[in-house]
Formats: sequence, structure tokens, C-alpha cells
Amino acid sequence: MLEGRDAIQSDLGRLERWAHMNLMKFNTAKCKVLHVDQGNLKHKYRLGREWIERSPEEDLGVLADKKLNMTQQCAFTAQKAKCILSCIKSRVASRSREVILPLCYALVRSHLESCVQLWSPKQKKDRELLEQFQRRTTKTIRGLEHLSYEEKLRELGLFSLEKRRLWADLTVAFQYLKGACKKAGEGLFTRACSDRTRDNCFKLKEGRFALDIRKKFFTTRVVRHRNRLPREAVAAPSVEVFKARLDEALSKPPDVVEVAPAYGRGVRLR
Repeated sequence: MLEGRDAIQSDLGRLERWAHMNLMKFNTAKCKVLHVDQGNLKHKYRLGREWIERSPEEDLGVLADKKLNMTQQCAFTAQKAKCILSCIKSRVASRSREVILPLCYALVRSHLESCVQLWSPKQKKDRELLEQFQRRTTKTIRGLEHLSYEEKLRELGLFSLEKRRLWADLTVAFQYLKGACKKAGEGLFTRACSDRTRDNCFKLKEGRFALDIRKKFFTTRVVRHRNRLPREAVAAPSVEVFKARLDEALSKPPDVVEVAPAYGRGVRLR
């Protein structure tokens, strides 16, 4: 909208003035405008006296296109992880968990989870593409060959990468709601005000959006999962206690249903 365009241009002006006061200069050639959504009016913006060029996709650590589709980012990340995992297999003779797990934590999983809260994959094929690297890692560990992937994870005390992403999302949301980042977190979430919540004041309101893009945002995707957590987890007095209770909740098998009386229905975590 026009008011949104004016607000963005005003912020760009503030950036330019800040750079001028600090005797710095932005490289306008490296600045791009990414217009999100097909119905975008595609306004033009300038930084100082120069107009900023448009781009169909941008890579500032995370590759995204105008639909905020992260498939290219997943493929790029998978390629890096594949090369590193192949090097580990070819250069490291030991197959013990004490050697393989620390190496894969530091060299492989760090790429699979770098900035993942921003580009968290939504499509099943992208999630499976990333998960296969942890599957390959567990296959290389000696003594676990006869176990299934889920059994290997339990034996090693690990979560799937999908659960790790969910764990991180829920932890960040808890910190926002507890006021750890009060200024940044203002207005990110809305408490649910409904008779259906009964005496529970911890449930958040789920927004409804016509655009699929909004459903991919952190503040939208985390609400549904948080509302399904047991009350003792969301009511934890500190981040440390919340993490411990969240670990316990996510460690339960998918067929276990925990009744949370305050929500008035069963809770199933997958």
C-alpha cells in the first residue's frame, strides 16, 4: 500500500542519514528490492540519490524468491551438507558414536540449522531432503545397524531435525512472551480471549490469512504448536524449566495422548 511504501522509504532515508553522520556510505549496487507476492504494486525505492534495482530473488545468507519459497535454500544447504558428510565418511576410519556424532554436530548439522528459523522448510519434500543427512549419520554408527531410524534416535538421545526446529521455535516464542525481548516482541502474539480456553490464560490466538506467505511466518506457524503443549510447559517459571518440560513432551511417542485439563482436550505431539 502507499502508506507502507512511504514508511519503507522513510526508513531508507534514516539509514542514509545515519551513514552520513558516521562518515560511511552504502554500496547501492549491492542493495536490491525483492517484491513479495504477485499482487505487489512494485514501488520504487531509493537510497540517497540513487534508485535501488529490483531482483526476483535475493541471497543474504538465505535464498528466497518473491513467494518466500525456500526450496532453493534447502537444495543449496543440502548440497553443502552432502559434501561435508562425504568427506567425514572417507577421511574418518572410526564409526563409534563418540567420534561420529561430535563431527556431524559441528560440521554437518550446523549448516542444516543455520538461520533455520527464517527459512524453516514447509514442503514435505524439503523436510525429507534435510532429514536424510541425519539418517545417513545414524547409519554410519557402529552397533545400531539393526535399529530403525526412530529407534536409533532414541538410543542416541536425539530428536529428528523437524522436532529440533519445532523445539527452537517454541523456545524463542516462550522467551518473547516472558519479556526477554520486550521491545522486539511487542505485538508479535495475541492472547486468546474466548470461553473455550476456560481458565487457561496461556493460549494464543491463531490468525487467519488468505495468503499462504503469511502462514510461513514464525509468528504464525508457532502458535498452533504452542497451543497444543501441556499447561505445565507453557506455565514454566523460567526458560530452563520450559526447555526441560518441552524435551519431555517432545520425547513422547506419537501415539501417546496427554490430557491437558486446562485446554479441555487431548494433546498430541508429533
